[in-house]
Amino acid sequence: MFGQRRIVNVIEEQKEVTKKIPGGGEVKELKTWKYFELGPFEWMTWSQAEEKIHVWGSAYRALGLNAGDKVTIFADTSRDWMFTAWACMEQSITITTAYATLGEEGLTYSLQECEVSTVFTNAELLPLILKVVKACPLVKNVVYNGAADSKILNQFSEKGLRLLSLSELEVLGNQKIYAPVPPKPEDLALIMYTSGSTGTPKGVMLTHANVIGSVAGSVEWLQTFCNDNETYLGYLPLAHILEFAAEMGNIYNGSCIGYGSVKTLTDASVRNCKGDIRELRPTIFAGVPAVWEGIRKAVQAKVSASSPIAQAIFSGAFYLKSVFQDWGLDFLAAPLDALVFNKIKDQVGGRLKAALTGGAPVSKQTHKFMNVTTAPILQGYGMTECTAVLCLQEKRDFSILGMVGAPVTSLEIKLVDVPNTNYKASNTPKPQGEVWVRGAAVMKGYYKQPELTRETITPDGWLKTGDIGEINPDGTLSLIDRKKNLVKLSNGEYIALEKLEAVYKSSKYVQNLCVYADSEQSYAIAFIQPIEKEIRALAGQLGTPGLDVDHLDYQDLCARKDINAAVLNSLKECAKLANFKPAEILGQIHLCYEEWTPQNEMLTAAMKLQRNAVVKKFEKEAKAMYAS
Repeated sequence: MFGQRRIVNVIEEQKEVTKKIPGGGEVKELKTWKYFELGPFEWMTWSQAEEKIHVWGSAYRALGLNAGDKVTIFADTSRDWMFTAWACMEQSITITTAYATLGEEGLTYSLQECEVSTVFTNAELLPLILKVVKACPLVKNVVYNGAADSKILNQFSEKGLRLLSLSELEVLGNQKIYAPVPPKPEDLALIMYTSGSTGTPKGVMLTHANVIGSVAGSVEWLQTFCNDNETYLGYLPLAHILEFAAEMGNIYNGSCIGYGSVKTLTDASVRNCKGDIRELRPTIFAGVPAVWEGIRKAVQAKVSASSPIAQAIFSGAFYLKSVFQDWGLDFLAAPLDALVFNKIKDQVGGRLKAALTGGAPVSKQTHKFMNVTTAPILQGYGMTECTAVLCLQEKRDFSILGMVGAPVTSLEIKLVDVPNTNYKASNTPKPQGEVWVRGAAVMKGYYKQPELTRETITPDGWLKTGDIGEINPDGTLSLIDRKKNLVKLSNGEYIALEKLEAVYKSSKYVQNLCVYADSEQSYAIAFIQPIEKEIRALAGQLGTPGLDVDHLDYQDLCARKDINAAVLNSLKECAKLANFKPAEILGQIHLCYEEWTPQNEMLTAAMKLQRNAVVKKFEKEAKAMYAS
């Protein structure tokens, strides 16, 4: 049922880096990188998992929790995460979620708002728990997995907090086995906090009926290409509804789940062992656009570095297989796979039947590349507020790019006119408008925010998604804009920032980017976090032969006009391939040498763009770009 790997060894490697110092000058220092050596996957059967879940549920009851009380899971995705969730649900205890990357402020807010008494976390996150409990006096119990430092354990004792390892939790649970308290459909299963890209994180209240609705609505889709012998790779944050719903669907389907981590996913991120993907060899998993972009760029970089003959073979095979897929003749591509693509397929384990992509739009270029070289990438559409799944692309339609499929069977959708735009449900041949959804998987509301709930859900149950879509002739949905990210330029044309970002991310130079448009100007600009390796390679191409690019100052490279111009040209090529209209083509860009992370507030805990924070940080650069 559930597989997990043990850490055999932690290996430290040092690398010399050059840093600028205040007042000018540079200093070289050694930076230590940690890598894990992991053992094979160790599996638990259904009956073993059930027994452990009973014991853990009894332990939480022994800690004083009863039906309706809340446990916060503040931990990385793992088998322990899911077992904790199931143990709580068996006793009708509500789970509240917090991303493991959430900072002190966000975690404090969620613990206070939900009046939480008990937290499950990882040993390495215990220092952060110590900081937040000062402001959260209701927290009395902390359960953790992993190995904790003895100094930390003493500090919890000094504060009068009960701290239990998982082995101690099991001992407590075995002292008295409590009978399960089955939840009612309307009981809260989860209070899942959204990543908070704007303002304070919102607690989405999902009932047990909502979770059942989500699984029931998508299980028919899952069973069209899966059987009960599938192996699913779980590695995305379980605090995100996409991963939680995907795992629940696979469990219902009888699939086994092997747990990995973004830190150990590939061979390059571990030592003396295979990465999680090649060790598990999954037949199905879910990913976000950043995962697919990373695979595509890595493969294309290798192809570009190969001989002209190898490049020609790859290009010819790619074109021919894409034609076969468009004609529905996939079986004719077997020789091409054997000759060219199986080496790429091996990077995702070699057994992948299909993958689900969601969380944000994936560019058509990347979607097609993955379909041809790796496996069918099926696009989904949903949100936390409708328990993850709203629409799913069917397997027969995987080669149709830019659409997200038809509504799942537990939900209905309709399009509503968007004021002051041409997005109208009466448009022909494709109706357009804001997507509204209603049905079994739609949330109960936002926790302790009745006004926001009334703004989002109509009296007759329609959830306003904020996304703008169009209905295709076959009944499927395509997303074309985002209501809050529509900007009207000075020439009167509207542009959709998220749509532009999805396309421009396909440039080999782009790690992340934020498109910005001043409504008093006629064009958009972009702030870009580039891929350092590609920027250094570009500097070598633009510089004198034999130039040692590895020791050039990265900040200086990002500021160079010739490098900016080359990256901008690459983005314009992306726009050309996507048939962008003139208003959607970037006029200027700024390369940001600093990494964007949740810690510097450029990204949310779910790794989504903090648009307002990025724009505010680079306000001076934006003015300069529009003035030039």
